[in-house]
Amino acid sequence: MNPFENSCQKTLQLIEAWEPRLLALPKETFSNRINSQNRSIKQILGHMVDSASNNTHRIVHLQYRENPMTFPNYATNGNNDRWIAIQDYQHEDWHNLVQLWKYANLHFVHVVQNVDQTKLENQWISGEGELISLRENIEGYLPHLELHLREIEELINP
Repeated sequence: MNPFENSCQKTLQLIEAWEPRLLALPKETFSNRINSQNRSIKQILGHMVDSASNNTHRIVHLQYRENPMTFPNYATNGNNDRWIAIQDYQHEDWHNLVQLWKYANLHFVHVVQNVDQTKLENQWISGEGELISLRENIEGYLPHLELHLREIEELINP
């Protein structure tokens, strides 16, 4: 059995629960309410799309590249904010953004469910002197997803 199956199932449950909630939000709520990082719900959701995409790529690369692997960490030095700005999530069509979030996460789960168990200790260099294993990368995804969904919840129900 895949050691990440519980995490995968929880991620799928979150997608199923949150997709209709997100789609039902009024424009004022998803566009105008801002969190402590000065992000709207649209920008938070866009960041989660970036997270799903970047983590999927890391998981793939960690299964065939050199160990430890060099791979850009998009989240360091404020780069995740640059990603949000460059992709202009604030002006993305809401329905499309929700669907992109949903399907990026569904694909992430699929990749995790098919990960090569013999590669779980392979590492990537996430920063100076920082190594993260494939296992740690996968295990850290769900808590990150939940963190941002809590941020959205706080903006929905201030």
